[in-house]
Amino acid sequence: MAFTPAAAPRMARVLAVLVPAGALATALIAQYGFALAPCEMCWWQRYAHFAALVFALAALSVRDARATAGLFWLAVLGIAASGVIGGYHAGVEYHWWQGLTTCATTNLADDPLAAILAAPVIRCDVPAWTLFGVSMAGYNCIASLAAAGLIATLARRGR
Repeated sequence: MAFTPAAAPRMARVLAVLVPAGALATALIAQYGFALAPCEMCWWQRYAHFAALVFALAALSVRDARATAGLFWLAVLGIAASGVIGGYHAGVEYHWWQGLTTCATTNLADDPLAAILAAPVIRCDVPAWTLFGVSMAGYNCIASLAAAGLIATLARRGR
């Protein structure tokens, strides 16, 4: 099957769904399959991908062309935002700049002090995993920004 300019917008829409879905699947496999607990900034990257996935799926289900286009571009923006957050997070991990100065925790309902003391501390400035010196946040930055650029290029090519 040959790639034609007419197929570019369709490919962009498919990628707008697959990229955040793949990124979230990778994060969940790392978390639950390999016990790599996410830090606060990891969650920020996930939130952006969650939003992008919701916008991309909504764009596929809406019939109004203007609404579809708006939702699609919000999905692209969400993918790019996750990449930017990943870049910031990678910079914190490499100690290029300071990240969060406070810790975040959850489940404080019953005994807040006991919950804080029992909670594992997941530091944002220490990568949980690296490959060739690049952390998951670094790979998210590279992949998400490249994907957002590709998706935007494909969407514009079909015009």
